[in-house]
Amino acid sequence: MELWDAYDINRQLKGKELIRGVPLEKGDYHTVVHICIFNSKNQMLIQQRQPFKKGWPNLWDVTCGGSVLKGETSQQGAHRELLEEVGIDYDFTDIRPNFTINFYDGFDDFYLIEKDIDICGLKLQYEEVQAVKWASLEEIFQMIEEGMFIPYFRSLITAAFETKGQHDGCIRT
Repeated sequence: MELWDAYDINRQLKGKELIRGVPLEKGDYHTVVHICIFNSKNQMLIQQRQPFKKGWPNLWDVTCGGSVLKGETSQQGAHRELLEEVGIDYDFTDIRPNFTINFYDGFDDFYLIEKDIDICGLKLQYEEVQAVKWASLEEIFQMIEEGMFIPYFRSLITAAFETKGQHDGCIRT
């Protein structure tokens, strides 16, 4: 059983726990993290979900993601998910998400990392990930069109590519 912390609309802890799979009560929210790793060739490391995975089986996705567990911060959840799913140990201690998207049941924090990684040495979590590869923005768009990638809004994927390495807000200087 996976437990989450409940937050209010202002992202303040409510002091109660949520159980994955149980519908949230009105006014309860939880935190999800997504990590997107980019290499120096302007490609994103993407993962293919296992065929037996409950949500979006066999589809490709961003580097990794998942729900933040009870007692974790967003940064701790990002660290755990990245280490569990693809075996990358990255220090999120002093990092804030590049952007957060509000969705019906919570907050989706996106962390954008620029790092060249040899994917041959990655340890993939069998329960979650069947393969990884590097893909350009255009390749990801093509995969979305072909139904091979989780159907994120094109603007979200574009925002990730365009804002990686930027922590100065959303205005170009």
